[in-house]
Parts: sequence; C-alpha cells; structure tokens
Amino acid sequence: FNTNNLWIDLPALAETQRARSGVLELPLIVNRKTVDPKDAQSTPGLQLETAMGAAIALWPDAQAIRVPRTRFGPVKTTNDLLAVRSDAYVLGADSAIALDPSRAGRPPFIDLDGRHFKLVGDFERHFPRGVPSLVGCQSLTVRGNVHFGADVVITGEVRLAHPAGDDSDAATDGEPLRIPDGAVLGR
Repeated sequence: FNTNNLWIDLPALAETQRARSGVLELPLIVNRKTVDPKDAQSTPGLQLETAMGAAIALWPDAQAIRVPRTRFGPVKTTNDLLAVRSDAYVLGADSAIALDPSRAGRPPFIDLDGRHFKLVGDFERHFPRGVPSLVGCQSLTVRGNVHFGADVVITGEVRLAHPAGDDSDAATDGEPLRIPDGAVLGR
C-alpha cells in the first residue's frame, strides 16, 4: 500500500539519472477512464502513469517504511468514501481523521456495486439523507440498486442484494431497494 510519499536523496537521484541518460524506465500503468469522470458513457480514454514506488528498485539501499493504518484514512474509491464519512472514523482535535478507537485499528470492509456506486454522483444519490452508522460494522456488501434512508445502522456482516441474490449485470434497472429511515441491519 502506498501513502503517496517518497523521500529521495537528490544527489543519488541526479547520479542515477546521469547513469541512465535521464531515463529511469519505471513500469507504465494504464488506467482506463472516461473523459468525464461523472459520466460512465462519455468518451473512453487512457491515463498513463508510472509507479513511482517501483523506483526503489533503482537504489540497492532503498527502504520502505511501514506507516500504520491508524495514521491516515485513504480515499481511493467510493468504498473508502463511505467508510470515512461514517462514524467508523472520527475527526480529531487536529482535524485529522482516524478510526474510532472501538474499531481496534480495523476499518470496516466495504464492497459497493460498481454499477451503482462507482461514481461520486451515483454514490450521493444512494445516500441522500446521509451515510449509515458503520462503527459496529465488520463488512458491508451491496449488490444492485439499493438506496439508504437516514439514521441507518449497520452492525456485524451485512450483505444486501437487489433483486435478492442477483449479482448479474441484468439487475441494473427497475425500482431500487429502499432501506427505511432508522433501520438496523445486522446482528
């Protein structure tokens, strides 16, 4: 896991660039995206990037430093966004977010259906009255078109599927399953 921090000895970097004619030859990563990230039907495109973390292979004495998960709450997907917006995380006096101490350093596992929750706009439509309480949640898996009411509480391991039990792509249309205000799901 990468916290997106690199500390580089600049003289060592300059020496390596001189030795390699200015080219570090890092692995190329191809990310398929759409031109408009809010519209899954917009023109497809490719984002090309390099894996800077792979650069440590260029220096034999490079080191990786383990940063505990308690130091940050990464948000790379709407799964992560749901977790940090919930009460599973708390805002400290220093304005840093951290897992609620009762979670013992373990964030909830969240797997939202990408057909309905991948884009932030879609995510927002499924939680119009706020995200559920997840402080007591171990895992939440949502398949299909599920909308959440206000003050929903999820505890333990919960799997929601709409239509019930259907993981197929055919389940993208139709009326959503609506979780009512104040519902308590799980044990």
